[in-house]
Amino acid sequence: MSPRSKCDLQPVLRIDFPNEEKIGRGKMQLLEHIRETGSISAAGRAMDMSYRRAWLLVSEMNAMFAQPVVDSQRGGKQGGGAVVTAFGETLLQRFRDMEKKIETALASDLAWLDANRSVTKSR
Repeated sequence: MSPRSKCDLQPVLRIDFPNEEKIGRGKMQLLEHIRETGSISAAGRAMDMSYRRAWLLVSEMNAMFAQPVVDSQRGGKQGGGAVVTAFGETLLQRFRDMEKKIETALASDLAWLDANRSVTKSR
């Protein structure tokens, strides 16, 4: 067995709001897919979730903040669509920045955990 060359442990950030609302990497990933596809439906498909589930997550995020995170347009002659708002882009960037800060702050602890975990355990 060869020793691991890089720590592959990953901290996961989730922010719990007092009223039981949450944001985490799943919702942020959904925002990234909406930005890439311009569609809540396509973003949901990219994450292997139903349109309804994706729409509910977007609705939750829009209700969590004073400004909308995603603007959507119903279908019609031109078809529907969705766009991550400027506020949503800022939210996404700040969340990704928080993740980087956590990784940096915990790097030595994660390296220690990685060095001391069993190599025989499969993932």
